[in-house]
Amino acid sequence: MSATVPAGSSGYEDLGYARVDTHRQARQGVPEVVYGPGKRPEQVVGIVRTLLEANTGPVLVTRIDAEAAATVLAAVPDGAYDASARVCTWRPAPTDRGTRVAVVTAGTSDGPVADEVVAVASAIGLEVIDVRDVGVAAIHRLLDTLPLIETADVVVAVAGMEGALASVLGGLVAAPVVAVPTSTGYGAALDGMTALLAMTTSCAAGLTVVNIDGGFSAAMAAHRIATSYARRAARETP
Repeated sequence: MSATVPAGSSGYEDLGYARVDTHRQARQGVPEVVYGPGKRPEQVVGIVRTLLEANTGPVLVTRIDAEAAATVLAAVPDGAYDASARVCTWRPAPTDRGTRVAVVTAGTSDGPVADEVVAVASAIGLEVIDVRDVGVAAIHRLLDTLPLIETADVVVAVAGMEGALASVLGGLVAAPVVAVPTSTGYGAALDGMTALLAMTTSCAAGLTVVNIDGGFSAAMAAHRIATSYARRAARETP
């Protein structure tokens, strides 16, 4: 999914309303991902077209609502919209990167954030194991699925309330754990702030914690880990 940066190129295209990073794929393995909110559909169309022309990898728009997505897809063919994840995708990558990501939720209410992780990770070529509703309030559910989770190279823990799932997984698995606090929970959950603080102060050493409801960020953290695995494998190949 990498590309060569053309010599002498500016590395971006100025559309007037956006300076599109056309070299993101060459630097980081996937093209720039478009954040949907705050952009008019015609602006999204222009950015997507530019990215499709400048790169060979998958092009994604995140956090886009169904109405705007329909307008964009009508103007740019061959895309698909995942309504639960609010993600538009063109030219998804084959799942052949050799990295498996387990996306694990504490509860059903964490599903929309997990859907974003799954949609983005799948589109950029990561193999996804999807494990839902195994929160610590009934920890036997998690223990029953642990053998499957342990086959993953990266584990993404998606949890609201007090965010305990991330600490538990961080203590049980050897793989890197990316923790995603969600804005689910009653009053003192503070729209995800309690889970965020709990995850950042976890006694399970080495957790990576992303922003509240940051499914996209978690998928991209998994992407960076996968890229590091690939680089190491390339160095070790005779």
